[in-house]
Amino acid sequence: MNPTGFALFTTAIGACGIAWGPRGLVGVQLPEAGDSATRARMARRFPALNECEPPPEVQRAMASIRALLQGEPLDLAEIELDLDGVSEFHQRVYAIARRIPPGRTRTYGDIAEELGDKGLARAVGQALGLNPFAPVVPCHRVLAAGGKWGGFSAHGGAASKLRMLAIEGARPESGTAPLF
Repeated sequence: MNPTGFALFTTAIGACGIAWGPRGLVGVQLPEAGDSATRARMARRFPALNECEPPPEVQRAMASIRALLQGEPLDLAEIELDLDGVSEFHQRVYAIARRIPPGRTRTYGDIAEELGDKGLARAVGQALGLNPFAPVVPCHRVLAAGGKWGGFSAHGGAASKLRMLAIEGARPESGTAPLF
């Protein structure tokens, strides 16, 4: 995947950003307040990368992300991520989150339990709050205990999270409160 760079692309929820390197995507950015804000955020996040035309494999990733954000039930598992510099714990959290199907949700506690320690729920939330690959790593599908929305660090906060879940037709897992 060469050359390296970043690009903006239009989706149903606004202009997203995508950055890539030789080993896969190094970041995905959900929309900010407008195109110029998203572009500025990408330039701050990836100061060594220039905005340029994406190579074919990145264009395929963009098309898949665009389709997901239009409501197609895609898991984006085929998108290669460059996890260099991402801690082992965060990598484990992201791997679990990537297995949550579109339209489904889990809790921070569920993921912590899968990691082997229910007490890691807060650390799971922090890892997802630092997720550099949303929505490829679908942190929006992870809720707080009892089906509560929990935080969302993207522009628009919980409202953006709920909008993405609505696009996917998400329904809470049994035993949790309704999402909408």
